[in-house]
Amino acid sequence: MGQAGKSPPSSQLQEGPQSMLRGRGGCYKHTFYGIESHRCMETTPSLACANKCVFCWRHHTNPVGTEWRWKMDQPEMILKEAIKHHQNMIRQFKGVPGVRAERLEEGMEVKHCALSLVGEPIMYPEINRFLKLLHQCKISSFLVTNAQFPMEIRNLKPVTQLYVSVDASTKDSLRKIDRPLFRDFWRRFLDSLKALAAKQQRTVYRLTLVKSWNVDELQAYAQLVSLGSPDFIEVKGVTYCGESSASSLTMANVPWHEEVVHFVSELVDLIPDYEIACEHEHSNCLLIAHRKFKIDGEWWTWIDYDRFQALIQRYEDSGGAETFSAQDYMAKTPPWAVFGANERGFDPKDTRHQRKHKSRDISGC
Repeated sequence: MGQAGKSPPSSQLQEGPQSMLRGRGGCYKHTFYGIESHRCMETTPSLACANKCVFCWRHHTNPVGTEWRWKMDQPEMILKEAIKHHQNMIRQFKGVPGVRAERLEEGMEVKHCALSLVGEPIMYPEINRFLKLLHQCKISSFLVTNAQFPMEIRNLKPVTQLYVSVDASTKDSLRKIDRPLFRDFWRRFLDSLKALAAKQQRTVYRLTLVKSWNVDELQAYAQLVSLGSPDFIEVKGVTYCGESSASSLTMANVPWHEEVVHFVSELVDLIPDYEIACEHEHSNCLLIAHRKFKIDGEWWTWIDYDRFQALIQRYEDSGGAETFSAQDYMAKTPPWAVFGANERGFDPKDTRHQRKHKSRDISGC
């Protein structure tokens, strides 16, 4: 499938990197996990997906399917092209007013890879080989799956952080929001969460709140948390990506940040092993973390990336015999990123620029 280095629209792709290059702050992944947004390569080895989600920013222009049936690019070529496209994007900011020279130089060296902004990367037949190549290049891996391929989740080699999109908590609402292609989508969804629970490295539930669609399912969400036992739960208000004939989503479905905070506060009351750890107000997003990441009253949600690379190398050298856990490569969360801080998740090393006359901020990456 000829899709190496495929990129989203510039406004979607450049929000985090562009701001970071100018010293105007990173995206929520910087606040929650210490990712350097301008060094984060956003790509996918598979544009295809088994869902047709109502909030898909590609407005369903990408292919869909329940199995791989396309020409396959080799992982070496995909990685090479993805790095080249990222570097070309960074070069475009050379000479742009406000861009910091040192960050422009940093941005040329990819340190993180987000898989993916579109499609289902776990469908790619050589996903484990692709991940191995990333790690050999000392690039951390953040893989997102839509929870329709439980066997592939079980067979997945360790990644820095594995996300499962939990867009709804009941069979009926999942059908309406994700519009899955599989007839047995609910069984696949639950089996995917069970497969996630067996992973030893960092795992995340990613909840996208769609007002009037899925914000009233608190008890059901709590039950799903007990099923998959994720290390973290990201809760983000849906981002409206414009009118589309393929979706009935409107700005009315975008929750205010205060509404997201209220939802998260009520959810943690139902899951006693978790607390609200971090907040990124600018992206309308909060992070719930398992209490095992709170040590002596301090949160450790950030990632020691050098430590992860050492651990994954040891894992590979031992043929998988020397495994490791999420707590083996955690790092302390800075005070400004913690929920309740005056900065509301904005790194004080940077300077915040507010847009004029905005009614609410739903941007972010």
